[in-house]
Amino acid sequence: MHAVISLGGSILAPEKLDIKYTQEVAAELKKLVEKGHSIMVVTGGGARARNYIEAARQLKASEAYCDVIGIEVTRLNARILISALGNSAYPEPAKNFEEAVKFYRPGRIVVMGGTHIGHTTDSVSAMLAEYTGADLLIIATDVDGIYTSDPKIDPKAKKIDKISAKEFSKFALEHGQVEAGSTFVVDPHAAKIIERSKIRTVVINGRKLNEFERIIEGKSHTGTEILPR
Repeated sequence: MHAVISLGGSILAPEKLDIKYTQEVAAELKKLVEKGHSIMVVTGGGARARNYIEAARQLKASEAYCDVIGIEVTRLNARILISALGNSAYPEPAKNFEEAVKFYRPGRIVVMGGTHIGHTTDSVSAMLAEYTGADLLIIATDVDGIYTSDPKIDPKAKKIDKISAKEFSKFALEHGQVEAGSTFVVDPHAAKIIERSKIRTVVINGRKLNEFERIIEGKSHTGTEILPR
């Protein structure tokens, strides 16, 4: 199984870098590779990226420049995850999709952060999955899946267990954000890539570490399935 995992900044670095979680998720990723699965990971920026972006906005930086700052933070987070993975990962974050393919070897995890101005790390993950012909895209965030509204704010928010890629693309367009540092669970551009690529996609709570293995091995899980139809 070739899987691309979008490891959201909301779980990797919610307020500051979560070292314990980084160690735990690295151990889980190593286990998957030892079982023969091919894994590529894209790391998000988290609170630090948003703090830097907000500071840049206050200093009148353009949104494009704010994106550049966010990309740099995601690459720092990629280096932290690589540190936890040790010899199981390529020692440098890939800066683009060509490098991701070049760095890959069986048994070795490729980690990268952001790549393009205007693209969230979920977009990068979706494009990486499409570019490398992945069997599966896992979007790991800090909620149990996709909800009708933000469950942290709206007590009436309902979880969506399954949704077609076409329906989700419309949903993301209506609810998603497009500026640097946005926090919607999947942004509209990523949703459109998922729709066109027809890659099976699952949104999960990344802190439930056993979910990664369950999804990759085709077992039941508690996330939201974005169905490729």
